Amino acid sequence: MKASLFYRIASVLLLLFAAGHTLGFRQNNPEWGADAVLGIMRSVHFDALGFNRTYWDFFTAFGLFFTVFLLFAAVLAWQLGGLPAENFARMRGTAWTLAISFAAVTALSWRYAFTIPIVFSALITICLIAAAWLSVEKPA
Repeated sequence: MKASLFYRIASVLLLLFAAGHTLGFRQNNPEWGADAVLGIMRSVHFDALGFNRTYWDFFTAFGLFFTVFLLFAAVLAWQLGGLPAENFARMRGTAWTLAISFAAVTALSWRYAFTIPIVFSALITICLIAAAWLSVEKPA
């Protein structure tokens, strides 16, 4: 298998992860018993360097920040998948940094999240590691 295929698979998984995260991270199931906490997060206002904010504002902002970075990673993975083989040597650091970053996302998902983000981040990590490994320029 070629590195480009793994990058393209990772890119599609990243897009799906971004969509799922964006649609789901502010959802609440009444069975969780989190209504009181969410109510407080939404109702307690404070001054943050001249802006009136709530913890819900911060929660929403950081959730959307993560979506933006997932979309960026999807574009980057797609672009890496389109590189000619001879360019991979120059992008090796970027490729491995992306793979290691998603290994960290997988570890954080394992520690703090649940099945869906664990599975997505693990599959993305596997694809990115395989792609980075396969992108090593072979001697002519």
